[in-house]
Amino acid sequence: MNGTGTHTNSPHPVLVVGSGPTGLLLAGDLAAAGVPVTLVEKRPHKISNLSRAFGVHARTLEQLDARGLADDLLATGSTITELRLFRRLSLDLGTLPSRFPFLLITPQYEVERLLERRARELGVEFLFESEVVGLRQDDSGVDLDVRGPDGAVVTRRAAYVVGADGHRSAVRDAVGLSFPGVSVIKSLFLADVRLAEQPESVLTVNGAGDAFAMIASFGDGWYRVMGWNRRHEVADDAPLDLDEVKEVTRRALGTDYGMHDARWLSRFHSDERQAPQYRVGRVFLAGDAAHVHSPAGGQGMNTGLQDAANLGWKLAAVVKGRAPEGLLDTYQAERHPVGKAVLRSSGGLVRLARAQNPALRAVRALVSAFVNAARPAQAKALAQISGIGYQYPAPRGSHRLVGTRVPDVALESGRLYEALRGGRFVLITPKAADVSEDQGPRKDRLSVERWASDRRTTVLVRPDGYVAWAADATGATDARAIEAAIAAHVG
Repeated sequence: MNGTGTHTNSPHPVLVVGSGPTGLLLAGDLAAAGVPVTLVEKRPHKISNLSRAFGVHARTLEQLDARGLADDLLATGSTITELRLFRRLSLDLGTLPSRFPFLLITPQYEVERLLERRARELGVEFLFESEVVGLRQDDSGVDLDVRGPDGAVVTRRAAYVVGADGHRSAVRDAVGLSFPGVSVIKSLFLADVRLAEQPESVLTVNGAGDAFAMIASFGDGWYRVMGWNRRHEVADDAPLDLDEVKEVTRRALGTDYGMHDARWLSRFHSDERQAPQYRVGRVFLAGDAAHVHSPAGGQGMNTGLQDAANLGWKLAAVVKGRAPEGLLDTYQAERHPVGKAVLRSSGGLVRLARAQNPALRAVRALVSAFVNAARPAQAKALAQISGIGYQYPAPRGSHRLVGTRVPDVALESGRLYEALRGGRFVLITPKAADVSEDQGPRKDRLSVERWASDRRTTVLVRPDGYVAWAADATGATDARAIEAAIAAHVG
């Protein structure tokens, strides 16, 4: 993709394309780290209620907690502690080893509202009604051609560009990346409605015969309805009315709860696709630009937000000269396998949900019985759906904790995820460790904390809440070893 136009030497070393949740979190993280960033968005400035996501999982809430946003978001919705799938399969979210042992039901626009507020407070520049029409890169930077609301094309120069611009990503197309995959559900509908009768649960899901429906409460009198009818698979632009939504809901749930006053109705199809690479030179992909999944398990938006949490601190470290360029390669190494795993798990769930032949129905019954009965199997399923169970690859010979997520452990000064606010590394040491808490020039990017307990492991936690380095109290945690680890990871 090429374009020409007025050239501007942008002072912003990073351009983020797309102002959905992924782009907003990433832009805010970069700005918090002192990296000037511009966010380019094709749409007019508007927080839309037309987004599909409505569930925020435990790992995403932990990441938002590390930015001081989780409690505000919790106030916008309702929580559930049980996920029911295939009628028989029940997952107890209350057993999750997290400060957030539940699924938060809240519309995506509430997530976007909080993330946009944070990004603006941190000084992110927003360019709305601005469409990417060309991209070229060389060894020193990227030229991004942007058509503004007046129709004029301006070329902006940046050190790096991140495409968080959705499944029809202009950035992905511009760098020539394919987006292989399949349509897993050919025709779904969405509707926001009011109900005359309140469902028993915040989230109601069921399938019967050829019909499937789900109703989620937004807590403000509006309900999100999603469903499909295997007998009526049509194009995304086919007309949709409330009578069809009510009919499918009645078949799947036994009632339509007196559905009325739809504020919007929409059809879409659900794809499973993943870009083969999340990085091409100085250009990166995140969120739906990098991967799209079936809606089963509600993992799409959550996976994108965690992409952003992984990439943001790395980009900031490289831009500010505190880390080598090679650090950016770990984004592909760590996040691409997670995207692939989410494709596999969400796709498996939707295929089992739609199972028609007796063999697949038998498999579904067997899977449900096994997961319900086997505690390790249930814990594994919960860890994957909630996002807390993913572990990043570690270099050979690393401590067993390297690459693992750190829960919100207690520190002498408070909680870990409070200490992570500001995008800093956190070094957690035993109480008696001889480590100075005054890190001098590093204090803006490293916090030294002590365990509240008598634990004797020393752990260096990355800004995204994963272990960068660790050592047991076997002589390896002397001051020189700790300093070497800090120098290698923090700079």
